[in-house]
Amino acid sequence: LIWNVFSPSGSTGRGRETREWSAQWWPLVLCYGAFGFGYIIPATFLPAMARAEVADPALFGWAWPAFGAAAAASTVLTAMYSNHVSHRLSWALAQLVMALGVGAPLAVHGLAGILIAALCVGGSFMVVTMTGMQEALQVAGPHAARLMAAMTAAFATGQILGPVFASLLIEARGGLSGALLAGCLLLAASAFPLLLQRRNA
Repeated sequence: LIWNVFSPSGSTGRGRETREWSAQWWPLVLCYGAFGFGYIIPATFLPAMARAEVADPALFGWAWPAFGAAAAASTVLTAMYSNHVSHRLSWALAQLVMALGVGAPLAVHGLAGILIAALCVGGSFMVVTMTGMQEALQVAGPHAARLMAAMTAAFATGQILGPVFASLLIEARGGLSGALLAGCLLLAASAFPLLLQRRNA
């Protein structure tokens, strides 16, 4: 499947449909892969982080409701402002908000840090998904399916690598701090190509 996504144009079996790949799509693919990597670390380890930081189950149980409420609210707000903010800018800003959420437990300990992470990650992952796919449709036109498939493959790869990387760091360093820092930095760094491409567009 991945080979078919990234294979050269004109390599389809039926030979009638010409599919082209643009080098300008690579930043979108890589940024979406970084999203998968950065998102999956708190999504996987947030409950364990909450239990480790907060002893009372009645308190750390609020992490997932906060995550879900932020996700629902973000979709409404994104739809409301979609005519005023470009897809690429919304994507970049959401990626930065997610970076803030992934790094929040490193700076703010206890329940407050967990809730900030839940709100920021929950409030941004749907926005990245929506605006990322909309951006693919806009920039790739009739070849959008090819770009969207590549972005989805990159996202899945990031989701696979994220927990593996986090587990290795936990085993080596005895904590999740290194994985959170790596996810935070990768998400923040991946937002800037989106902003630069937007400026140069």
